[in-house]
Amino acid sequence: MRKLLIIEDEEIIRESILDILNVKGFNAIGANNGRVGLQLVKEFVPDLILCDVKMPELDGYQVLKILRENPSTARIPLIFITARSTEDVVFQTEMLGADGYLIKPFSTANLLEIISIYLKE
Repeated sequence: MRKLLIIEDEEIIRESILDILNVKGFNAIGANNGRVGLQLVKEFVPDLILCDVKMPELDGYQVLKILRENPSTARIPLIFITARSTEDVVFQTEMLGADGYLIKPFSTANLLEIISIYLKE
């Protein structure tokens, strides 16, 4: 069973994503901020991370930077979740080495499609 970590500060969005993924057979857990997410990465060792960009404490860019600096987490695919579709998000995604991004709101089909691309399922 593939393990996914959802780092999203908006509870309703996080819980909706978790419900979808768990129903589809993934082992998915959530974190409400970047600090908790980074701790869960160590304990849970996910196959893929979906991470909100704008969050309190540590934003998604900071989370990605920390993950990429650590050899044990550098290769975990990370997909940003963002409400902003500006050039800045695209630029930061590429510059920091994120694997992709989803623009809120997104459909269940879009969510599952991007996950399958990066998990090669």
